[in-house]
Amino acid sequence: MVKRLATIMTLSSCFSASLFAQSPPASSSTSAPPATQQSQAASSPAQSLGMFAYPKKQQTADQQLKDENECYASAKQQSGIDPQAAAPAPKSEEQKKAEQQAAADNAKQARGGRARGAARGAAGGAAIGAIADDQAGKGAGAGAAAGAMVGGAKQRQANKAAKQQAAQATAQQQQQQEAQAQATHQQGIDAFKRAFSACMDARGYSIK
Repeated sequence: MVKRLATIMTLSSCFSASLFAQSPPASSSTSAPPATQQSQAASSPAQSLGMFAYPKKQQTADQQLKDENECYASAKQQSGIDPQAAAPAPKSEEQKKAEQQAAADNAKQARGGRARGAARGAAGGAAIGAIADDQAGKGAGAGAAAGAMVGGAKQRQANKAAKQQAAQATAQQQQQQEAQAQATHQQGIDAFKRAFSACMDARGYSIK
C-alpha cells in the first residue's frame, strides 16, 4: 500500500512539472511599440529638423517616410544647404588672446615725447630763470630735465592706451565675426526648412 502511494505521488509531481515547463510566460500588461514604428520615427527627416509632418490625405507611414526623404533631398539640392553639417566652430580662447596681443603689439606707438617735453621744459625753465635771478641757463637745464620726464611719462601712457584700444577693437571684431558666422549658418538652415516645407505641403502634408 505504501509503495503504491509513493508511486502515485511521484507520477503526480512529474506531470505537474511537465505542465509548468510547457505553459507560456505571462504577457506584460504594456507591449513595446513595433520595431518598424520606432525605426521610422528615428529616421524621420522632418523630426531631425525639429519639425512635425501630419498627413492630410491618409498617407501611410511608409509613404510619409518616402515623401520626407525625397523632399529632404530636394531641399538640399535647391538650397545648397546640408542641415547635418556642423556649425562653424568659434575660435579658441588661446587664438583670441593671441590675436588681441598681436594687435596690441602692432598698435601705432608715439615717439619723441621726451624730446618735445625737454624742449618745452627748457624754454619754460629759461624764462623762469631769467626772471628770477638772470640764470637762464640753469633754469633751462632744470626745465629740460623735468620736461623730459613729463613728456616720457605722457608718451608711455599714450602708448599703453593705444595698445589697450587695439586689443579691445580686435576683441569686438572677433565677436562680430562669430555672430555673423552663426547668423549665416542659421539663415541657411531656415532656407532649407522653407524648401522642405514647400515640398511636403505640395505632397499633402501639414508641416510645422
